[in-house]
Formats: sequence, structure tokens, C-alpha cells
Amino acid sequence: MPHIELDNPLPGISGLLAYRPETGRPLSELAEVLLRGPSELSRGERESIAAHVSELNQCKFCASSHAAFAAAQLPEDHEHSPKLLALLDIATAVTDSGRAVTSELVAAAKAAGASDVEVHDTVLIAAAFCMFNRYVDGLATWAPDDPAAYAAMADRIVTQGYIAPR
Repeated sequence: MPHIELDNPLPGISGLLAYRPETGRPLSELAEVLLRGPSELSRGERESIAAHVSELNQCKFCASSHAAFAAAQLPEDHEHSPKLLALLDIATAVTDSGRAVTSELVAAAKAAGASDVEVHDTVLIAAAFCMFNRYVDGLATWAPDDPAAYAAMADRIVTQGYIAPR
């Protein structure tokens, strides 16, 4: 049960964004830019970073939803490349502290083929998802147990994006 009355039945961050549209809209726009805007990383790779961070932060709603969003945008037989694995190591460090991102982690990502922009985007996605995870769990929002709910959300996100129509 959420800590506050949201006046809507929506799960996770969806309920929070609807509750306060004046803050929800900019947060949705941030997610749209980070996860669907122009980038050297594919949408599926960026969703994988979001899901990874959310899993580490034990945010059930975000981990489940972004894992579904990643799966919907990556080939079925997808295996993470050495570059993405090195970027996930950077994302893991961000969940501890921004200062946990070391020059060694960045060098390993660059040696695996990551560009400066990809390192930048990874750190920003990871930092943003630490905030999103804490927002979702800090207000005790609810998360569906049925994987089909996340698949349905993935269909909408993949086709329409993160910004709800006005």
C-alpha cells in the first residue's frame, strides 16, 4: 500500500507521474531522452542498463518493467557484448556511489569499444535510475506480480515512448 493516497490505480512510477503531472512530465521527458533519444547505445542496451540498476537497487517495478522493455527491443538470442558488460560494471559502481566509478572501469569499457558518449550515457542512466528507484520505493508504490502486465507495458513503451499524451 503506497505511503500516500495517489488517487489512481496505476502501479510503480506510473501512479506517481499521474499524481503530480507537474513533476511527472519532466521525469517522463528525461526517461524518453535517456532511453529512446539519439544515442550510440541501442534502446535495448539502454533499457538493459536501467533494468540492471533497478535490480541492484531491489526496485521490483522498475527492474521488471525495464527488463521487459529491453527484451522487447533486443533480438531473442541476444547476449550482452563485452562492451555492454563493461558498461554494466560502470552502472553497478554508480549504484554504490558516483565516486565508485574508477578510471579503471572507464578504461576497461573503452578497451571493450565504448566511446566517451556511451560512458557518459551509462553513468547518467544509472544515476537517473537510482533516483527513479528511490522515488518508486520511497513512496511504497505497488508492482504487478504477473509478467504479462510488464509485457503489455513494453508494447506501449516500444511503440509510444515514455511521454504520455496530454
